[in-house]
Amino acid sequence: MRPSPTAARRSAGGLAVAALLLPLLGAAPAPRAGLQEAFAAASAAYGVPRSVLLGVSYLQSRWDGHGGAASVTGGYGPMHLTDARTALADAPHHSEGAEDPRGDSARPALPPTAVPSRDTELPARLTTLRRAAELTGLGAERLRTDPAANVAGGAALLAAAQRELGAPASGDPARWYGAVARFSGADDSATATAYADEVFAVIRAGERRVTDSGERIALPATPGLAPDTEQVTALGLRTPAADGTECPARVSCEWIPAPYEQFGDGDYGNHDLGGRPGTQRIRTIVVHDTEGRWEGVLDMVQDPAYVSWNYTLRSTDGHIAQHVRAKDVAWHAGNWYTNATSIGLEHEGFLASPDAWYTEAMYRSSARLVRYLADRYGIPLDRQHILGHDNVPGPTAATVPGMHTDPGPYWDWAHYFELLGRPFGPTAEAGAGLVTILPEYAKNRPPFTGCATKGEPCAVHGSGAVRLRTGPGASYPLVRDVGLRPGGEPSTIDVNDIGSRVATGQQYAVAGRDGDWTAIWYLGQKAWFHDPAGAPVAVPARGKVITPREGRASVPVYGRAYPEPSAYPEGVPAQPVSPLPYTLPAGQRYVVGDEVRGAYYYAVTFATDGHRVVTGKDRYYAIQFGHRVAYVKASDVRLSRS
Repeated sequence: MRPSPTAARRSAGGLAVAALLLPLLGAAPAPRAGLQEAFAAASAAYGVPRSVLLGVSYLQSRWDGHGGAASVTGGYGPMHLTDARTALADAPHHSEGAEDPRGDSARPALPPTAVPSRDTELPARLTTLRRAAELTGLGAERLRTDPAANVAGGAALLAAAQRELGAPASGDPARWYGAVARFSGADDSATATAYADEVFAVIRAGERRVTDSGERIALPATPGLAPDTEQVTALGLRTPAADGTECPARVSCEWIPAPYEQFGDGDYGNHDLGGRPGTQRIRTIVVHDTEGRWEGVLDMVQDPAYVSWNYTLRSTDGHIAQHVRAKDVAWHAGNWYTNATSIGLEHEGFLASPDAWYTEAMYRSSARLVRYLADRYGIPLDRQHILGHDNVPGPTAATVPGMHTDPGPYWDWAHYFELLGRPFGPTAEAGAGLVTILPEYAKNRPPFTGCATKGEPCAVHGSGAVRLRTGPGASYPLVRDVGLRPGGEPSTIDVNDIGSRVATGQQYAVAGRDGDWTAIWYLGQKAWFHDPAGAPVAVPARGKVITPREGRASVPVYGRAYPEPSAYPEGVPAQPVSPLPYTLPAGQRYVVGDEVRGAYYYAVTFATDGHRVVTGKDRYYAIQFGHRVAYVKASDVRLSRS
């Protein structure tokens, strides 16, 4: 969504660790040192236990350097040192969709909202790189681009935090809990504690992986480690208002309500009251990125003339704010049918750069929240039910081109579902009729343009996206999307063009195979992707599919599952069941998610006495039709197992 500022941070005195800041002052880590060696060198120089450095770095970046690219909050390198001012200087406005977020033509569109100006003041959690430069004597550019220097900067910050706490430099990781909590940048005790708990959980369990630069990093397990958690009290942080929040126990969560208020000429905002799941089942969770910095985003969701979503997650530490209760309907997805049956999660990212990356702290906090919500409301953990905003269909043909495309091709769906406890993998034998898209994120690096400048190449980056062509070869053109481009213009490799790509976890029916190429049914056409046996980007799957009933040359496709006109009672205007600009031809098959009865939540006034859910007799199947999901009437198709 969009940006603004505020935050405070307290410091305490102490001398015990002052000497630790001297060894590398003005010095630089060896320019070609491997990352494993860089952790060892920084540990020795600053007196921070190596396991603490590795644990903090894992929670920040999973030890990846991202080629010097900034995260969604202007963080750089393995330690996620933040330099938001530099990152913000050239930040474009990502994925600026044109839809009414409420997504319902039965009510006037939301009033236009001015984009807030970018504030000059930044909280301390977004300027840690500057502080690291002061402590180490290393230049800011080097801290951004040299992983070894970045690790040294993180070690210097931890050592400084230990000094500010008045705690001695110690080789015992258990003595560094307070410094780790301070490193989070959180301004409340619950978030700082949750962050430190997560870091020490990583240290206890151990981790190992190959980084995005190809280095093998290992953190041996320390199962008996029991840190001194009382150190957090010395940080003097505020206590968040968590009463009434709908959050899991192991995250930091506070209640910052979105207003249900009238304004202007009888208009109201910024959500609708409801009675879910009693009135309507909650079927999906929608993952967004905010396109704004935490403080500014919170200002927006508290504006009755703006829009709303259920939760916001902070990038640097994974802190969660809840704004709209699950029983109520937030205005977030640009499709009223989706809004009425979903929960929206906004993930902080003021950069608005589609090539920016997301922190491990935010991934983990988000996964805990999604698991909690899925358990509570019976939402399946698969890609038909855990959607990106870029998977939500336009409700009508006219809205398709303006739908949003966040969180984009760099959101790591494979890792996210591992954290959800539902990792993707083969569920059928080789040669099956369905596939799950599953490229290896770090090695899958399709070219994109438009991240910083329209038409210009994006930085090389791991991705969960796979590109589609009209034939089995790289020389064939990209498949076309007649909904995005009614004039028939070709698809592009622009980072926000979803017309010719699929993403990790999505499932499709196989339409053919030719050497190293596999074809799937996609948007009513055969679409091919490179799928060599030595480096496959899809795995065999099983599931239910639909195809047009015999005698039907094609069937219409819809962006919402609304009831038939006869289902509407007096006083509730019937909503059009308008098809999208696609058809599903005979002989093609598409993977099925839910079977649902047509439903419409009538809520167009501030007073709730006239609100009601209209349920029809027509039934629909939710299908994976293109990059986005869609709906077909059950009476038009035949259901079978792949």
